[in-house]
Amino acid sequence: MTDSQAAQAAVKILIAGGFGVGKTTMVGAVSEVAPLRTEEYLTRASEGVDDLAGIDRKDTTTVALDFGRITVSPELVVYLFGTPGQERFWFMWNDLVNGALGGVVIADTRRLESSFASIDFFESRGIPFVVAINCFHGRNTRSAQEIRAALDLDPHIPLLVGDVRERTFGRDALLALVDHLMALPDPAPVG
Repeated sequence: MTDSQAAQAAVKILIAGGFGVGKTTMVGAVSEVAPLRTEEYLTRASEGVDDLAGIDRKDTTTVALDFGRITVSPELVVYLFGTPGQERFWFMWNDLVNGALGGVVIADTRRLESSFASIDFFESRGIPFVVAINCFHGRNTRSAQEIRAALDLDPHIPLLVGDVRERTFGRDALLALVDHLMALPDPAPVG
């Protein structure tokens, strides 16, 4: 077999977080291909179901997943799977996590409580993750220490603060996850 016939290694990473924290935005910012998005417009039927406090200008939502790809080298490709944020779609997370090496939990300091379920999901399954605080419009009202305490994060879990619209911040969050995975004793895929 020639080098050009060698199979690419694939790595799967989940991008998770609460409703409206920037998961779709991050996947789109770092993907080398146009991301697959399953966004639908919010409707009157979601009134009273979806909490739009702090995200009142949001008019679409992911109903299944977001998908993106990053080719690291001819031998390695990273697949990004963005999870839906609303509780009614969380059942899909169990399927999306199969084979994932780890995850990035995106949190919004205006609504930190919306990231508790994502953190619990990864912790309860022993899946390594990092936390990326999305500072909407460059605003962050809390220090990293305050955020870490509010989220009750273990000291070894990386915490980054930035804007997920910026490709470099998304890249940095993914690299922090890779560094975190490499520091663990046995980073085995889930599933």
